[in-house]
Amino acid sequence: GILPSMPSPPQQIASPPRETMSREASGASVSSAPVPEPERQQGQGNQGEEAGWTPLEKVADKVEELYSLRDTFFPRDPSEKSASLRACADAALGVLDSLPPEQRKSPEERVIYEFLMGKILDVFPDYCKEAEEHLSKAVKLNPSLVDAWLCLGNCIWKKGNLASARNCFLLALSKGTDKKILCQLSMLERSMAQSSEDQALLVEESINHAKEAVMLDIKDGNSWYNLGNAYLTSFFASGAWDKARLHHSIKAYQNAEKDETMKLNPDLYYNCATAYKYLENYESAIRGFEAAALKDPALRADIEVQKIINLLDKLENAMKVPSVTIVSALANCSTGHELTELSHWSHLSFSLDRVMLLNGYAYM
Repeated sequence: GILPSMPSPPQQIASPPRETMSREASGASVSSAPVPEPERQQGQGNQGEEAGWTPLEKVADKVEELYSLRDTFFPRDPSEKSASLRACADAALGVLDSLPPEQRKSPEERVIYEFLMGKILDVFPDYCKEAEEHLSKAVKLNPSLVDAWLCLGNCIWKKGNLASARNCFLLALSKGTDKKILCQLSMLERSMAQSSEDQALLVEESINHAKEAVMLDIKDGNSWYNLGNAYLTSFFASGAWDKARLHHSIKAYQNAEKDETMKLNPDLYYNCATAYKYLENYESAIRGFEAAALKDPALRADIEVQKIINLLDKLENAMKVPSVTIVSALANCSTGHELTELSHWSHLSFSLDRVMLLNGYAYM
């Protein structure tokens, strides 16, 4: 996280949801906007055959492949993904470099060239100064290109300049409402809340922007996923006591999962499992963490599964008095004091029985 600069900073959010700033999941997540498709040359038609495409069209297609790889490929060894991304990015840059100078002379062609170059270079997790330079040129050439503002905001965010990144998103919104921009702005506000004195205000703004995105397209899974993350963040930011916020987040995650493309996003299952864990619905939590582990082994969600199992084992071992024994003892109580004491242990035992049954455990 970003180190607070204030002498007495507010307490940071305890366990914020997992979020990947640049994850797009083939249009189902929170990263760079889709590439604006350049116009085809007259007489070529729209047959979808790469042999008949212009160089800019070939690059646009390569960029889509590049971002799809980034958002759907989760090998156990992260270095394998880095190598694949580098190879795919180099291929896209190679196609872009093959563009003759005369095919990027017009203002429209120059804008697309700068945008595609910046987006390719920005695909990696770390900040790239060259990417920022190309994206900055794109928005100067065409201030109305929302996709370029979105990518530029993401790029600057990686540099750690959250305020400037927020300005990029707000400038993009000034051109018109857009669900992708709203989701990124909502996510950025949650990040800013980590080290801000206005934590509660920023988290509330994050929720409001997430709701706006959902209202623009209630079938968009990424918007629902973003709203779920906003509610989950608000649960921790408000002291981790308001369970209603957890229920809101789970409902949003469930709506997100209805979008088939979101099923590629391991963070969706990880974050939903986290909400279930804090609701003490351990069965659902384990299922969610297991699903996340299968989709992205690098998340180490299997460790969360083991933590829950270990917790339940400790609870089981700590409770030595069977429920049936306590119920029988209650029936034979002769004094109010005895009844009160045994009722206390009966309540504890009943609660543990319920947890164990939910998760496939039973007393021997």
